[in-house]
Amino acid sequence: MNDNNDKMALTPIGFVLLIAGLLIMVLGYVLMAGGGSDDPNVFNNAMFDARRLVVAPVTIVLGVVVEIVAIMGWVKPDIFKKK
Repeated sequence: MNDNNDKMALTPIGFVLLIAGLLIMVLGYVLMAGGGSDDPNVFNNAMFDARRLVVAPVTIVLGVVVEIVAIMGWVKPDIFKKK
């Protein structure tokens, strides 16, 4: 029987990527925030800004991709070592 219980499911590089992906997603949500109006009778076009419609969702999807890479472990630890 193969005893692989001593290995962690998440490597240190994967853990760093997990935190980075979380921060990227938080940045996307911060970019999406705002654009409302204090007065409900006044329309504010700022909510249709390119930052909220394009940049923020792409940033959030990028963060999700980083999370998937971190969890699946597709990054080899050797690429970060100096030769």
